[in-house]
Amino acid sequence: MKKYSKEERSWVLYDVANSAYALIISAAVFPIFYKSVAASAGVSNDDSTAYLGYTIGIATFILAMLSPILGTIADYRGLKKKFFSFFFILGTLSTAALAFIPSDQWILLLACYTITAIGFSGANVFYDAFLVDVSSEERMNEVSARGFGFGYIGGTIPFVVSIALILLAQKEMLPFSDAIASKISFVITAVWWGLFTIPMLKNVYQKYYIEREPNPIGKSFKRLSQTFSDIRKYRTLFLFLIAYFFYIDGVGTIIKMSTAYGTDLGIKSESLLIILFLTQIIAAPFTILFGKLAKKYSEKKMLYVGIIIYIIVCVYAFFIKSVLDFWILAMLVGTSQGGIQALSRSYYAQMVPKEKSNEFFGFYNIIGKFAAVMGPVLMGITTQITGNSSYGVFSLVILFIIGIFILVRVPNPKEDATVEIN
Repeated sequence: MKKYSKEERSWVLYDVANSAYALIISAAVFPIFYKSVAASAGVSNDDSTAYLGYTIGIATFILAMLSPILGTIADYRGLKKKFFSFFFILGTLSTAALAFIPSDQWILLLACYTITAIGFSGANVFYDAFLVDVSSEERMNEVSARGFGFGYIGGTIPFVVSIALILLAQKEMLPFSDAIASKISFVITAVWWGLFTIPMLKNVYQKYYIEREPNPIGKSFKRLSQTFSDIRKYRTLFLFLIAYFFYIDGVGTIIKMSTAYGTDLGIKSESLLIILFLTQIIAAPFTILFGKLAKKYSEKKMLYVGIIIYIIVCVYAFFIKSVLDFWILAMLVGTSQGGIQALSRSYYAQMVPKEKSNEFFGFYNIIGKFAAVMGPVLMGITTQITGNSSYGVFSLVILFIIGIFILVRVPNPKEDATVEIN
């Protein structure tokens, strides 16, 4: 592969930037901190896990409503960067604000977390759509995979600093508690996110766009309706989005609920943090490997591999009995979580009309967000009904089975992207 351009490198660095949030806030430190705060307030482990699932569902539902509308408007010249910047700023400021919420206010903590999730996911809608502006179709798989891969590597740096602060505070080697250390990690996340976003803001521009016109909001709603009709005309797009709806739901739920699940199993917080750190280390090379193998064997075959690994994860989680089992589970997730996300993004990017990338990525993200409502709620309800988090994780296996069943029927986008559905 030829040398990466300045735009491609800047785009990849945003994955480094937001990976700190994905790891520290979504997956590791915040869930453990929240579980501790909720437990201190008398909330049971199963209920606090369920409430976290419901909160994630609410945040993703809100963004699901906004994504296609904002994406349609953002296709006008010069607006993609502005929308990206707005959600990026919302995400970083609210992430820093988590550090200033009183430690006994678990409901307020979840409310602020909802805003951070909207900022993080909202920025990603436009970040993903920028892939068509920074790279060519033949380079998209490797560039997308490189973004996730470098993101996993870069995200470990603030994560390690956060772990060190928390563990040292727990051992009373620092003049503050582990709760304060967790709050410091939220500020570190916001600062890291901000610093590594600077190249993206400086060097990445919207190359494909629609010229502005009178009454842009009204026209955007009309184009949104037309886009929905257009999606149905693209057989590959339509089928892929249905498959994506199911399998990405399971992926996102496992990533976001893993530490809460580990806590329910009785695994200590320091062990969870170390496990998650090593998962990131494993995920980085495997994500890049997925990108290279996709070039040799096709994106679709590598997506099959990733989905099958997640099915194994769900089944294995049902029988988990020890910390070693959780280690094995986490390592399995690490081998495929980045690859399946990166290839889904680049596979879809090859199908969409470039000048309407925000519109079509708006639908891509609304599918992901609506799916992300279902998974955590499904896991939360199953956990509360059975009183066992293992049943909650196992319930996700049906999502992967449906996803791979539909993905098998997705035609080659290079050959059949515009075939209408009869």
